[in-house]
Amino acid sequence: MIVKRDMYYWPADSIRTLHIWLPDNYYHCDERYPVMYFFDGHNLFYDYDATFGKCWGLKEFMEGWGKDMIIVGMECSHDGDARLGEYSPYDKSWGKKRIPGIGRKTFDWIIGTVKPVIDRDYRTWPHRAATGIGGSSMGGLMSIFGVIEYNHIFSKAACVSPGIFYNIQHLRKDLEYADINPDTRIFISWGEKEAGRAPHDGDPAKDTREARSVYKFEKQLQARGARTYIFFQRDGRHCEADWEKQIPYFMNFLWLSD
Repeated sequence: MIVKRDMYYWPADSIRTLHIWLPDNYYHCDERYPVMYFFDGHNLFYDYDATFGKCWGLKEFMEGWGKDMIIVGMECSHDGDARLGEYSPYDKSWGKKRIPGIGRKTFDWIIGTVKPVIDRDYRTWPHRAATGIGGSSMGGLMSIFGVIEYNHIFSKAACVSPGIFYNIQHLRKDLEYADINPDTRIFISWGEKEAGRAPHDGDPAKDTREARSVYKFEKQLQARGARTYIFFQRDGRHCEADWEKQIPYFMNFLWLSD
């Protein structure tokens, strides 16, 4: 079932809706559940909530999956370029615009406001091993930043189409100073049609700028002890319909694999 509740987002003095998936038997038992937090929560469950009219189909997946857990989808701002700032730990240039990144404040909100409320009001397992984070595009960037910078909170991250190439220097610096627990699991993906053509008819799974950046950063993550899963989506586009196809890969890797 899906529960919606509003939460005050103090970095922008505004309200954000949480889209919360609870297992179907939630109100018929006393079990506690792990929690996975997702960015762009409005795009997860219902087409009519999704920005472009197509959601991830996560509701249908969770109904047929073999593990019960709580999903907390955090909605972003829909005003102009505000999402780009909210979902970036780093200052960004978009065209001729310079957008200050307030992603660290967003994580302060998640860790200091959202998670305590979820752990208070729902039957969760609040410890690190039972807490993951995920998202796509800028949400994917936030997820990989989050599992690095706040590894004491998040043990798992689904980083879908995060644009590693455009953020590699920042991420390398963050990783250099991070304390990564060896039980950390990180899924990173990109699609063939969003990564540009490989030069000289090269393999798009290996020879684009994004592919090379992902594999280089994967080695650095592994050197720090993290377990990784790299997923290249043939014909993959930068859209919810294709990200939906990746759900079984990252959920099984993060939560079910040995």
